[in-house]
Amino acid sequence: MTSVDTTVGREAAGTAPGGRPAERWTLERGGTRVRLLTYGGIVQSVEVPDRSGARGDVVLGLGSAAGATEYAACRGPYLGALVGRYANRIAGASFTLDGTAYALVPNEGPNCLHGGAEGFDRRVWRAERVPGGVRLTRVSPAGEQGFPGRLAVSATYTLDAAGALAIAYEAAADAPTPVSLTNHTYWNLDGAASGPVVGTHELRLGASRMTPVDAAGIPTGGTVPVAGTRHDFRTARVLDAGHDHNFALDGAADGERFAAELYAPASGRVLTIRTTEPGVQLFTADSFAPPLPFGPGAGVALETQAFPDAPNRPEFPPAVLRPGERYTSRTTYAFSVR
Repeated sequence: MTSVDTTVGREAAGTAPGGRPAERWTLERGGTRVRLLTYGGIVQSVEVPDRSGARGDVVLGLGSAAGATEYAACRGPYLGALVGRYANRIAGASFTLDGTAYALVPNEGPNCLHGGAEGFDRRVWRAERVPGGVRLTRVSPAGEQGFPGRLAVSATYTLDAAGALAIAYEAAADAPTPVSLTNHTYWNLDGAASGPVVGTHELRLGASRMTPVDAAGIPTGGTVPVAGTRHDFRTARVLDAGHDHNFALDGAADGERFAAELYAPASGRVLTIRTTEPGVQLFTADSFAPPLPFGPGAGVALETQAFPDAPNRPEFPPAVLRPGERYTSRTTYAFSVR
């Protein structure tokens, strides 16, 4: 192995509900160190240097000693998790596909959020080393949380020579089914225990339109311009509270496009996100409170994904995977300083 390769390690990381053991994998390259769990595909920590060269953890987690047991007990915030089978919300926990109605497991009032009460974030994934990182795989059986079709899924986490983290998802199904996979990491570029990102970080989004929602976070239909509203992040500005909205990304859909740039003036760290997905959900975690070890606005989630409730919204980009097709999605998280 040469010095430019990703160094990869693994260790035991506790036991998930049901007694299945989990592992913690560590990837390191280009100044970036990432720890992830096979339980929930959780990105547990990401350590990158600040402008002085000091490396610190920039994601919200439960601490370096926490494993599957601790994360399984922490329901709700999806800290660092791989979420699916369908990221974000599906209204009424139901949809109709090819004339057949499907009832999902509601877990946020009457709606289905992030795949249901026992979604991909609550499962132990199988891990194998691959060039540059690790690949997680699992098979979601037909009927899991109400979704049709057997879905074979993989999520591959790699680091490049510059220390950028890429997550590449693939899936194949034996029956038509909605699919939208994302990572639910909360970022704080000044450090996980440094205080709020709201009011301290600057955000820029590559989106001139967003999807308006009702009080339950369900899209009300179509997209609207962000110009002249509090949702306008086309030019970098200080992040304010009260955001849990999907933004429709600008640019061509045939490759990774710019999604977001987050900057922390105090530390100088910059996170740049590019994705193949059509949308990014901005969530400022305003409801964080004990027993979580974080307060309101302590981190910001930037979830690249299909549009929320797309299975019920024919005007949104399609999010149905059919037999013989392959679902592919890739998001890159690049780190720098200024």
